[in-house]
Amino acid sequence: MRMSPLKAGLIALPVIGIGLFLYVVFAAMDNPQHGAFTDYARGEMSQLQFLDNPPARSATPFVDGEGETHRLSDFDGQVVLLNLWATWCAPCVVEMPMLDALQQEFGGEDFQVVTISLDRSIEEPREFYADNGLTHLPLFHENTFAIATEAQARGLPMTILYNRRGMEIARMPRDADWSSDEARALIRAAIARE
Repeated sequence: MRMSPLKAGLIALPVIGIGLFLYVVFAAMDNPQHGAFTDYARGEMSQLQFLDNPPARSATPFVDGEGETHRLSDFDGQVVLLNLWATWCAPCVVEMPMLDALQQEFGGEDFQVVTISLDRSIEEPREFYADNGLTHLPLFHENTFAIATEAQARGLPMTILYNRRGMEIARMPRDADWSSDEARALIRAAIARE
């Protein structure tokens, strides 16, 4: 017995709907920059960018205040807010106390603010930390601009939010108020989701 086109369509409709639902769910899991995170691009975070094909996380080494070498992969398992800055960048230095406070509030097993100075030597940021009472941010330095180049930073400051697997969620290609309610809501969402 042959089925009418209307009846066949009614039977196929739920199957198509389930398939579409699964596609949307798995696509959102594959692309963390999409989905709910775009809801946080408002107020102080309105300049957030969500790239369809963000560059891979840099593998370039950088050093800490004791001269030990690190890479961004050292922070796998944590949500990372990477900030590329320099003491000669006026908007950068305005952000640093806010990033220090963000690290104080959220830093730990689940989250880390990683500020990497691109100054000529580590002495400039070391003095800046001391002069401005930055006590919660680890001191990191990289003077070849390789990290900035790999991140496709067109200027400073550049701040990139990575999930626990090192995949970019969003980026702020300019200075921002990291003490704002919108910034804290974004960080909370990234920690909770990841």
